[in-house]
Amino acid sequence: MTKELQKTEQQVKTFPARCDIYKENDRVLLTLEMPGVDRGSLEIRVEGDRLIIDGKKNLPHGEGEFKIREIRAGDFHQEYTIDDTIDRNSIEASIKNGEARIVLKIKEEEKPRKITIKVK
Repeated sequence: MTKELQKTEQQVKTFPARCDIYKENDRVLLTLEMPGVDRGSLEIRVEGDRLIIDGKKNLPHGEGEFKIREIRAGDFHQEYTIDDTIDRNSIEASIKNGEARIVLKIKEEEKPRKITIKVK
């Protein structure tokens, strides 16, 4: 292979996943793009007021050697601060087709409520 085509061996890098965050009535939803990450290589945890998301992207190795390798391997790492309105015991997560979805439910006492007006 000529020097012009040689690329240095990729180091494993950590990079943020692209994420959309939006709020629905009683929950906050996070959708993260994590191509190449499956359930076994995804870890989501809460430490204090931080929601921490780690994913490992493994690339398959063939029998031969790479001449050019542009698809990057690496680890995803993302952290978000969550406040006291989030119920830490009811966080749910799933991953499908490289898209992780995390549901943060809002505590019952933090949800808006309608006050009944009594006539006296």
